Amino acid sequence: MNGSLFAVSDLHVSYSENKAVADRLRPESADDWLIVAGDVGEVFADIEHTLRLLRERFAAVIWAPGNHELWTHPSDVVTLRGEERYRALVRMCRDNGVITPEDEYPVWTGGGGPVVVVPLFLLYDYSFHAPGTTTKEESLKVAYESGVVCSDEALLHPDPFPSREQWCWARLAETTRRLDALAPDASTVLVSHWPLRREPTDVMWYPEFAQWCGTVRTAEWHLRYRAKVAVYGHLHIPRRTEYDGVPFQEVSLGYPREWRRRGDTPAPMRRILP
Repeated sequence: MNGSLFAVSDLHVSYSENKAVADRLRPESADDWLIVAGDVGEVFADIEHTLRLLRERFAAVIWAPGNHELWTHPSDVVTLRGEERYRALVRMCRDNGVITPEDEYPVWTGGGGPVVVVPLFLLYDYSFHAPGTTTKEESLKVAYESGVVCSDEALLHPDPFPSREQWCWARLAETTRRLDALAPDASTVLVSHWPLRREPTDVMWYPEFAQWCGTVRTAEWHLRYRAKVAVYGHLHIPRRTEYDGVPFQEVSLGYPREWRRRGDTPAPMRRILP
C-alpha cells in the first residue's frame, strides 16, 4: 500500500467558513486514509453529509465521535439522546462505509505500518479537576462561578446512564476489553476526540475547562497499547507534543475566529504516517 494516513478533527461545519474548508479536503493519492477525530458538527444531517463526502474521496475514513456529535441540539430534527444517538451515528457511518469505534479495527499497512488504527469513544469523567480542587463538585463549582462551563452540561445527555462519567466508565471497560485482546506485539494509532493525558490541557486559556477534556484513567494507554502515535482534537490547539517518546498530535481545525489567527487558508489535515 502506498499513500498516507491523515487526520483532522473539529471541522464544525455549521460554520459556513468551516464547511468550505471541509469541502476542500482531498487525498494526495488514491491510497490515502483519513482519520476524523470528532466534532464534525452538531446536526445529524450535516455530520452525514460531510462524512459521506470524505468517504467518496478517501480510500478509508475512520471516525471517532466528539462531544458535539453527541449533542441533542434544538435545531436538529433528530432528537435522539445519549447512547441512542451514538448508536444511530454508528449506523449512519456504516451505511456510508465509514469505520467507527464499534467496528473491527483496521490495519494500516502503508508507510510506518503495520499499525492497528483504533478509533476510541471514551468521553470524560471530570477527573481533570480545575486547579485547586480535588472533587467533581468543587471543580464544577469553580467553573460555574467563573462562567467557563461546557455546553455539554445542557446538550450532551448520558441516557440511559445516570451521568456522563458513568457512561465514560462503561466505555472505558468495553474499550479496555477490546484493546487487551489485540495481539501483544501489535502497534497502534490511538484516536480519541479527547486527549488521553491531562498535560495537553495545561496550555488552555481557561484551565477550568479541562474537566470536560478526558479522564486520568487513560494516562498510560499510549504505553500499555504500544501507540506509535496518539491522535486527538477537542482543544482547538493544533500541535505536536511527546510523552514517553510517543507523539501526540492535536489535529483540530476549530472555529473560524481561532483558525484565522493562524492565517486565512487553513490546511487542517495532518499526515500521521509515514
